[in-house]
Amino acid sequence: MDELLSQPTDVQKTALQPRARSTIGGRARGALRDLLGTIVPAVVIALLIHAFLAQATRVYGQSMEPNLRSDERLVVEKLSYRFHGPRRGDIVVLHDPAGGPELLIKRVVGLPGERVTMSDGRVYIDGVALTEPYLSQTTQGSGRSWLVPPLTVFVMGDNRNASRDSRVFGPVPLDQIVGRALFRYWPPTEIGSVH
Repeated sequence: MDELLSQPTDVQKTALQPRARSTIGGRARGALRDLLGTIVPAVVIALLIHAFLAQATRVYGQSMEPNLRSDERLVVEKLSYRFHGPRRGDIVVLHDPAGGPELLIKRVVGLPGERVTMSDGRVYIDGVALTEPYLSQTTQGSGRSWLVPPLTVFVMGDNRNASRDSRVFGPVPLDQIVGRALFRYWPPTEIGSVH
């Protein structure tokens, strides 16, 4: 008699099957809803951060050596230039003024309204020699001079002999600047702020 009670009848088995299926389907729908409820907001937040706050970029080429090397990875912050313009010495990421697909990384040397002059292997701002402790070489292009118009900056690479910069394409409009290089996160041996 105990055996009869412990074994479900065919009617009981049939009654259990649809409920089991609906429970599995309900669980799958609930898991999918939870997954979408997590992924969609995460993607939206990531897109907002990328559009307005910060983005990652990679250094291509030798124009910023020895301070930044090819294949290093940087975090570029985009927020501060909404409140003030770039400052002299900032390392900025900008769209290529020649229309190339790559972003360029350069240092701000001249600000709006200033005269930038190359002479005797140095950069002069309004006739005063610029102190550039980040350089390991002299600056080519003696005798050339540019007046930096409003809403633009004059940028140069730290590796002046291997840099295509404002000496070639002129001052850069502020709206072409993506942001300021803030932090190096790759390679691990070089992790730290960008100066």
